[in-house]
Amino acid sequence: MEYRKLGNSGTVVTAYCLGTMTFGAESDEATSFALLDDYVAGGGNFIDTADVYSAGESESIIGRWLKTKPSAANDLVIATKGRFPMGSGPNHIGLSRKHLGAALDASLKRLGIEQIDLYQMHAWDALTPLEETLRFLDDSVSNGKIAYYGFSNFLGWHLSKAVWMAKANGYAAPVTLQPQYNLLVRDIEHEIVPASLDANIGLLPWSPLGGGWLSGKYKRDQMPTGATRLGENPKRGMEAFDARNANPVTWNVIGKVQDIAEAHGVSMAQVALAWVAAQPAVTSVILGARTREQLADNLGAASLVLTDEEIQALNAVSKPQMSEYPYGTAGIGQRNRKMEGGR
Repeated sequence: MEYRKLGNSGTVVTAYCLGTMTFGAESDEATSFALLDDYVAGGGNFIDTADVYSAGESESIIGRWLKTKPSAANDLVIATKGRFPMGSGPNHIGLSRKHLGAALDASLKRLGIEQIDLYQMHAWDALTPLEETLRFLDDSVSNGKIAYYGFSNFLGWHLSKAVWMAKANGYAAPVTLQPQYNLLVRDIEHEIVPASLDANIGLLPWSPLGGGWLSGKYKRDQMPTGATRLGENPKRGMEAFDARNANPVTWNVIGKVQDIAEAHGVSMAQVALAWVAAQPAVTSVILGARTREQLADNLGAASLVLTDEEIQALNAVSKPQMSEYPYGTAGIGQRNRKMEGGR
């Protein structure tokens, strides 16, 4: 599996990361252990979790697995997150020093490790001053509880403000940002990708298969059923069936992914994952498999290299819908100029 730098740090991770949101919910402990074993056997070294996943059970499962693998903690890069509620009180949520202090210690205890390699702020907190959060993270790097920190679900201006505030105050710098990114959700290319490239921040895309849509498991105008996320809940969040089914772009993208998959003799999921992995600023793509079969198929993307023509074809069919200003042709024209000048 290809290795890449973890953002602007000196740590190296594999281009595909094992996401563990399913652990303790859709995947029981035995299955979770098997997924971890299979991922490591496949060459992966990067595991992502969060305190809020199954109310701490995902971290606990990983911690119990690590106990059975004495050297694994040294070989793997472990990432987790804090921010969302782990209790009902007003200080059991957010990016305040009080909440993060308790959340970080609890994550370390559940994982059974002395240092978290990458501690991520799971979302922006409009109530907590950003400097308070950054100072806490800098302190946590200094005291050895975390090696690096990053963000998740931040907007472009959130990221840029954090990068420059950390620099101005002499704090340790952030290294990564975890956004949703796939062939059906490319809006981050307007602001977040440029901000990340500008600051040398590594992207860790979540939902690279668009909640399963890009794997080809759903059919046009056929309500999902059975043991799939939309089969269990067709109105599930941003992946809800009705809205995406009604959008012709969805099926144009899926059709192109299918064409390229058939040409390579691989699964549609592998094509969609390979596209994300090839995008600018992407450090590692988070795989959200909940079965060993899904993980095995997803890991096959590591050996798939799309041609420039195939990437361009996928880019064209999935181009984000936008108005002319500020992100369309007119806006782009305003922000650029010819070297030789003139109109």
